[in-house]
Amino acid sequence: MSIIDIVLGILLLVVIVLLIMLIRRSHINSKKLKEINLLREAVSSISNTLTNQFKNSSDTLVNTLKVLGNTQTEKLDSVTKSINTLTESNENRFENVRKTLNERLDTLQKSNENKLDQMRKTVDEQLQSTLEKRLTESFKVVSERLEAVREGLGKMENLASDVGNLQRVLSNVSTRGALGEFQLGAILEQILTPDQYSQNVQPHMGPERVEYAIRLPGDNKDRNTPVWLPIDSKFPMADYERLVDAREKADKDAEQKEIKALIRTVRTKAKDISKKYISPPDTTEFAIMFLSIEGLYAEVLRQPGEVAELLQKHRIVVAGPTTLASILFSLHVGFQTLSIQKHSSEIRKLLAAVKTEFGMYHNALKLTQRQLKQASNNLEEAGNRSQKVVDKLREVEDLPPVEAAERLGLPETELANELSE
Repeated sequence: MSIIDIVLGILLLVVIVLLIMLIRRSHINSKKLKEINLLREAVSSISNTLTNQFKNSSDTLVNTLKVLGNTQTEKLDSVTKSINTLTESNENRFENVRKTLNERLDTLQKSNENKLDQMRKTVDEQLQSTLEKRLTESFKVVSERLEAVREGLGKMENLASDVGNLQRVLSNVSTRGALGEFQLGAILEQILTPDQYSQNVQPHMGPERVEYAIRLPGDNKDRNTPVWLPIDSKFPMADYERLVDAREKADKDAEQKEIKALIRTVRTKAKDISKKYISPPDTTEFAIMFLSIEGLYAEVLRQPGEVAELLQKHRIVVAGPTTLASILFSLHVGFQTLSIQKHSSEIRKLLAAVKTEFGMYHNALKLTQRQLKQASNNLEEAGNRSQKVVDKLREVEDLPPVEAAERLGLPETELANELSE
């Protein structure tokens, strides 16, 4: 829409307003009516002119908008094509970049894997050598221990063969129990170590000596002497032999008589052991009466309340070969437990030392790794510098290696001689 159209519109509005004002006035004369008619004609002419101009302007505007729309559509198509082309180009570039990155990452990964393999091989070799050395030492110690065990088994076999001949000794048993003392010593030797028991022990200041006594952990604080567990084996076998004979003859009266005699002997022997050997704090508050034959021990157990009475009244524990072995095994386990508790602090210190040593070993490996890396870098730098020197000296005439060494005052080497040949 142009400025003329706007002005004509304004004039039309002004004329219409004037016409309305003139019509409203009641004193309009004929002359003014003519003027009004003229004005109406002018207004109608202006209105037609404006209508035509508005129509022309509208057609022009529609055509202009149509042309503009077509132009924009063409430009949008062009921009869309450009964007598609750019997108494809970017995708191709991104794909190339991705492939390049993947290739470089694969190369870097392979390089790192090779370096890690080399480091792993170096560490494995060092660990293998250390492990083999320590395993060799451990196997040596184990072999020595097994050899000692084998020797001990040999001694036990010899002892078993000696025990097989004990039946020949039965016919010559003395009333004080030589067989019991021999058998007791064999059992102690099999189960305990030599420093855990002793023979012919004087348990207190008196003259009496017991055949065997077990050395218990801990000392007598008053006298600084060990605490002993006395074991007496000198039980007379005559009453038991007469009891066996009476049973073989099926003589009930004689059997009952010999049982009573055997019980009296057991009580008398228990009283004698308690009086001679029990003396706290040099000894334990009880002693063991060893019966060397299982049948004799079973006979004592068959008497109601006899074992409990001996323990309560005389503080005597009755034991046969099997029972004594069980008691000694229990004591042996207790000794081992005390020994482990005693050396637990040393074990902890040893483990701490091993931990510290492994830490130092790990640090040494790291230091060696850094030094190897630095040496590799130095060699690479030296190689690059030497290559630069060689490149600078390409135009200089070469001399034979031997002559070059003589001129430079260097000693001859096998490599120089080989190169000259």
